[in-house]
Amino acid sequence: MSIQPGTYSPDLAVPADKRVFGGRDLFSLWFSLGIGLMVLQTGALLAPGLGLSGALLAIFLGTLVGVLLLAAVGVIGSDTGLSSMAALKLSLGSKGASLPALLNLLQLIGWGSFEIIVMRDAASLLGTRAFSEGSLWASPMLWTLCFGALATLLAVSGPLTFVRKILRKWGIWLILAACIWLTWNLFAKADLGALWAQAGDGSMPFAVGFDIAIAMPLSWLPLIADYSRFGKKAKNVFGGTAIGFFIGNFWLMSLGVAYTLAFAPSGEVNALLLALAGAGLGIPLLLILLDESENAFADIHSAAVSSGILLRLKVEHLALAIGVICTLIALLAPLAQYQNFLLLIGSVFAPLFGVVLVDHFILRKRSGQVASAALRWPALLAWLGGISTYHLLANLYPDVGATLPALVLAGLLQLVLGRAFSYGRETARA
Repeated sequence: MSIQPGTYSPDLAVPADKRVFGGRDLFSLWFSLGIGLMVLQTGALLAPGLGLSGALLAIFLGTLVGVLLLAAVGVIGSDTGLSSMAALKLSLGSKGASLPALLNLLQLIGWGSFEIIVMRDAASLLGTRAFSEGSLWASPMLWTLCFGALATLLAVSGPLTFVRKILRKWGIWLILAACIWLTWNLFAKADLGALWAQAGDGSMPFAVGFDIAIAMPLSWLPLIADYSRFGKKAKNVFGGTAIGFFIGNFWLMSLGVAYTLAFAPSGEVNALLLALAGAGLGIPLLLILLDESENAFADIHSAAVSSGILLRLKVEHLALAIGVICTLIALLAPLAQYQNFLLLIGSVFAPLFGVVLVDHFILRKRSGQVASAALRWPALLAWLGGISTYHLLANLYPDVGATLPALVLAGLLQLVLGRAFSYGRETARA
């Protein structure tokens, strides 16, 4: 029986003859996912404290380190053919992977809702600017339903349809045009020399800026194998992912810094959006706004894949249900307090993938098969050590940055504990 796009079981490996993504496909996908309104707004956070030069350096280094780690995790998907949460069973055990799958489901529903809210607010602002405050096109409810439906439709269609029939054929060219226009508008209207010479106000340490920048690519660690498992070759997965995400994320986050300093020094989100809307009659911002739906697509689709580890239902059915839930949350629920919970959940995934990277590349030597085990205690203990390190540094030494140290320490613990308990010898021959 042939497997159709969108019907791949999250628990089973994608057959080798169905892995059709090449480097261009993955470049298109990750360039697109590296771009968005939230990326622009994240750049705006760095602008006042670090200034243009300091912020660009933090973004460059953080994004560079982050995409190398992201692409390495992507290779795990292409090596095994497994989704992100299914691949965790190789490191944590069949039952040990249930907790991260549940946490990932919760955070992705939250982030999917946030993406819809970001799109809604930007579209309402553009509608108010183009028409009037009370017009239909400025209605938050209308835009919530529109963007929720769009993101859900894309998620149900699946990654193969989305990347090959939409993104690669024409979507990426519209995104490129928007980025180029915004860049041209910046160089034409802003005094970049003066901005470069202007130092930040010191309200943000450089290490914190680096931590914010690296968090952007690392936030995709729990999702990437859901897409890279369709990759043909590991080298194309690594290269397409790393180059695509680095260019998109560095470009847009840098624009967020520069536009904030040049046109919205107050740092308010609406001020930044209005400044962006002033470029090209708002068309580039509108295209980036539409591109944000691809981030929501990824959140909803991967939430469905994660829940597919826990519930024996078809991914497309789960994607439809989760898309409706995200839309309802965006429409009805106050998310101010939930954001802190999402950040707390997110702190567990950087150390988790420090464990996974060491386990896959060093201890198991890229094998996709291990002896059956419900729980792999060395890996679970290494993960717990990384989480503890993250929160210790975040609370006691906030100026140092916590994400990368926690990931590295968790990986080192996995290496030591794995070898001490002869974990690598459990690897079965393919």
